[in-house]
Amino acid sequence: MNTVFEQAKQKRTFVSPTISIDSWQSIQPYFEYLQNYELTDVDSTIQWMLKRSELEAVLEEDLAWRYIKMNCNTQDQNLAQSFQLFVSQIQPEVQKASNSLDKKILASPYISQLPKEYTIALRDIANRESLFCEANVPIIAELQQQEQEYGVINSKMTVHIDGQEKTLQQAAVYLKSTDRALRKQVFEQISERRMIDAEALQQLLTDLITKRHTIACNAGYKNYRDYKLQELGRFDYTKEDCFAFHDSIRACVPPIVKEIQRKRLATLGYESLKPWDTEVDTDNKPALVPFTSIDDFIRKSVACFNSLNPSYGEYLQTMYSQGYMDLESRVGKAPGGFNYPLYESNMPFIYMNAAGTIRDVETLMHEGGHALHSFFSSHLPLVEFKSLPSEVAELASMSMELLSMEHWDVFFDNAEDVKRAKISQLEGIISILSWIAIVDEFQHRLYENPYHTIEERTHIWMQLLESHETHMIDWQGWEHVRAVSWQKQLHIYEVPFYYIEYGIAQLGAIAIWKNYKHNSKETIKQYENMLRTGYTCTIPEIYAKAGIQFSFTQEYVSDLLQYVYSELQVLYSH
Repeated sequence: MNTVFEQAKQKRTFVSPTISIDSWQSIQPYFEYLQNYELTDVDSTIQWMLKRSELEAVLEEDLAWRYIKMNCNTQDQNLAQSFQLFVSQIQPEVQKASNSLDKKILASPYISQLPKEYTIALRDIANRESLFCEANVPIIAELQQQEQEYGVINSKMTVHIDGQEKTLQQAAVYLKSTDRALRKQVFEQISERRMIDAEALQQLLTDLITKRHTIACNAGYKNYRDYKLQELGRFDYTKEDCFAFHDSIRACVPPIVKEIQRKRLATLGYESLKPWDTEVDTDNKPALVPFTSIDDFIRKSVACFNSLNPSYGEYLQTMYSQGYMDLESRVGKAPGGFNYPLYESNMPFIYMNAAGTIRDVETLMHEGGHALHSFFSSHLPLVEFKSLPSEVAELASMSMELLSMEHWDVFFDNAEDVKRAKISQLEGIISILSWIAIVDEFQHRLYENPYHTIEERTHIWMQLLESHETHMIDWQGWEHVRAVSWQKQLHIYEVPFYYIEYGIAQLGAIAIWKNYKHNSKETIKQYENMLRTGYTCTIPEIYAKAGIQFSFTQEYVSDLLQYVYSELQVLYSH
């Protein structure tokens, strides 16, 4: 398995392999070298960009490991301090020096003669340079540290069930129990625990919004939304397209979700659906158990990936055996899951909080799709070519959820459980689109009026929930929990406005899955072509390489969702 690792790892030719990044001074000479480097022709310009890219890869991977280790153990203050040292003392100097390098390359007369694949990278550099404001450097450093408070607060949230301390992720497994009284009890415990920190999380977001608004104003923007969409590099669609997405989801999703919920209510035989009734099997069967240990989880996941392509499983196995995964949920570990690309190792890191559920399978398939993206794009020479816009990155991951679903039999002993897992996945895909639209629109509304009160924030949230509501879930007595349910969404705190990409990519993933059902070999070929492309052309062009459209129209959304619903109907009838 070492062959995959060795083939992927980038060899240093510029930065010392023994460098210890413990201060700005330790890396300053490399920036000075690049600043003084003469760009005399196209070849020297390319060499300069390669050297700079190597330096960026080294720095980004160093920061990545600090972030990963801190999340893996939030109780170790040394790990938190290591991360904070980088973002508070090293990164601000890097940002200023990098801005000088941006100006240098953009002023070169030779960039117009660079190969076509450099166009996107140069566009991103120009965008980054236009947004740079030295007054924002210390504020951004403060923000990066403060954003981590969300993970720290959530990592301390535990409840006691059957005399055992459980993380909220572990406790949520009980919401699939066939014992309705137990489900209610666990829902109450989770909700009451979240409410303890609700005020602190309100204040944290208020503080973050204040700082973010200041950053936007310093950079000459009316609000942080407009600044952030520019920083995210949304060159291929606008905020108006985001609004169109919200409207399409609002029109197309609730009618389907309502039919799914009606079926659930009728099958369960209850008078009404409560918040703790949404995840239990409708036939009152025990929760699916796709794996019994982390080793078992990996073994089955590798087999699943191998069913798509034998090399896929090898990549996954190599990551696990080389220590590039931390999968289990435990006390003191930050919530959530992510795939962190390591641009020098080209061996991404998968982080998640597995608790033994079908959701864990979906998560590892998702993050595994991201990991494949890193491997397939590892041949690209510049970090900029591999630094993907989220609409593309999430297309790879969400497509892998659906493509792998066709081979989920490896996780179960019988066809009935496979069917239940597929139904769970497809129903989840439809319902999550509403949540994505609500979370995104919520952020638009908050940052359009950054001086809103907590009461106004709550009103906005409830108003948005209502606009996507099916009125099938009875929240009586738990309205206060629903009013702060947005606090579960990490993205609002740590990566603002990075969420609609999941919805855009989910639509693309459905289209890829639809193609796969008709022609699996051709679809996998197109999928891999998309992965290899990295970010060397526009998002619509990348989607076209995958054999699909980049569209938000109501007609397109409706067609895709009706296809998913038709597949659900087939599963229901068997």
